[in-house]
Amino acid sequence: MVVASVIYLVAASKDGMFSPSRSLGARTFIRWLALTLIIVCLDQYTKRIIIETMGPFDVKDVFPFLAIVFTMNPGAAFSFLAEASGWQRWFFSIVAIVAVVLLLIMLYRNTKDRLLSFGFVLILAGAIGNLIDRIMLGAVVDFILIYWRDFRWPAFNVADSCITIGAGILLFDGLFRKRVERA
Repeated sequence: MVVASVIYLVAASKDGMFSPSRSLGARTFIRWLALTLIIVCLDQYTKRIIIETMGPFDVKDVFPFLAIVFTMNPGAAFSFLAEASGWQRWFFSIVAIVAVVLLLIMLYRNTKDRLLSFGFVLILAGAIGNLIDRIMLGAVVDFILIYWRDFRWPAFNVADSCITIGAGILLFDGLFRKRVERA
């Protein structure tokens, strides 16, 4: 849902995210896609390591505030709708596919702006990484757990981290960066 909200805010902004005049073309777009693929592979590789080396709900403490735990989240962020009867798998898959298409369009049309493109790439890679899990496994593999005493942040993964950082970049871009007005 965060992805959909950020995409809406960026697309609806007055600076024209869908303007093709800010594109450097196919060659630059392909470079951004290559980075996206690298991030998706990193996400899937880390998830595969967790699946192959840990049992469900196993916990390995790394630091006094960080642990590795193997969980499967059939819901969205913060386990939203995780207890639903199964329909959420396909609903969130469709939402992710729509988000991927919109992100690809925005990335292609804005390749001149490196910061904005990097934000799109991070969200795109995260959406694809979690979409792969959802389609192949029926749920998203989460394994990073941050805690302090009785406080536990919901487990997350590399894809979730990318989505969060990418959304932060887009918010920063929309709120603080100035653009040259087009004539």
